[in-house]
Amino acid sequence: MKEATLYEKLQNQKVRCHLCCHYCSILPGRRGLCGVRENQEGRLYTLVYGKVIARHVDPIEKKPLFHFYPGSRSYSISTVGCNMRCKHCQNWEISQYPHHYNDIPGIEMTPEDVVNEAALYGCKSISYTYTEPTVYMEFALDCAKLAKERGIKNVFVSNGFMSPQAVQKIVPYLDGNNIDLKGDDEFYRKITGARQQCVLDTIKAMKESRVWVEVTTLIIPGLNDSEDFLKWVADFIVSIDPAIPWHVTQFYPTYKLLDRPRTPVSTLKKAREIGLKAGLKYVYEGNVPGEGGENTYCPSCGEIVIERVGFSVLQINSKNGRCKFCGESIDGVGMP
Repeated sequence: MKEATLYEKLQNQKVRCHLCCHYCSILPGRRGLCGVRENQEGRLYTLVYGKVIARHVDPIEKKPLFHFYPGSRSYSISTVGCNMRCKHCQNWEISQYPHHYNDIPGIEMTPEDVVNEAALYGCKSISYTYTEPTVYMEFALDCAKLAKERGIKNVFVSNGFMSPQAVQKIVPYLDGNNIDLKGDDEFYRKITGARQQCVLDTIKAMKESRVWVEVTTLIIPGLNDSEDFLKWVADFIVSIDPAIPWHVTQFYPTYKLLDRPRTPVSTLKKAREIGLKAGLKYVYEGNVPGEGGENTYCPSCGEIVIERVGFSVLQINSKNGRCKFCGESIDGVGMP
């Protein structure tokens, strides 16, 4: 165990965590809503430091990040725990593990181990992903600092429910962040156990801090698929930067949300149209490989700049970050 950062001591050995927007007030012997930060005799400890539950070498497109060193590999890690309780979580076995069991599983790894493995496998970046990286901030931060010294990029795949203090702590070492914008505030309260405004603030703060940001909305039939909501999301992203890529992704029934059907491809195509009409330069359809919605199209001439199927890059029609057909600059980091 390691003493946590971003918390304050209160009276009678209570503590208040400042890591995410829940700002949990935690009694001695109890844990925060994430299930992985525990008050022990008036001190807050992270229970997951160095306890890696999942590690894989992934294509960066799986995050999904389409404008961040396209075609590169990312060494991906996570611990158990999450600060949301999404009813449709795809990784609920590890994200919600602390709420079902008392132990904290994982392979013991040091930041040096993580960075060395990323380098060994030729990965351009390390992705803190699968569960919410905010809840293992101390470990992610130590890994990110070391990775930066070694010239390896750092990426969060996040729900965005981070406190401003946590944002400021990680942004000096963070290069990219895919942030979920899941629904309206009612959706957040009913489906995730969180609130929307904190996520909006994080998206803005990350962009203002010059972290490369992409946004994902998993579209669930009957919950967040209305044209009004999708237009609102598109307009919100445009208000920050129309060059932020928006991934509109197909839902499939999982965990506690088994009563909803898969998202029709027609809904994803409509969402993409809404995004482009609102002024976004790049909108992608996710979880439907081969439909054409994964390609990067030049926002000027409309030609395919990067052709993809699933997480695979098939061809690249750009040079030095510019469309080879018309010379238009393609927004992103490390664009070919």
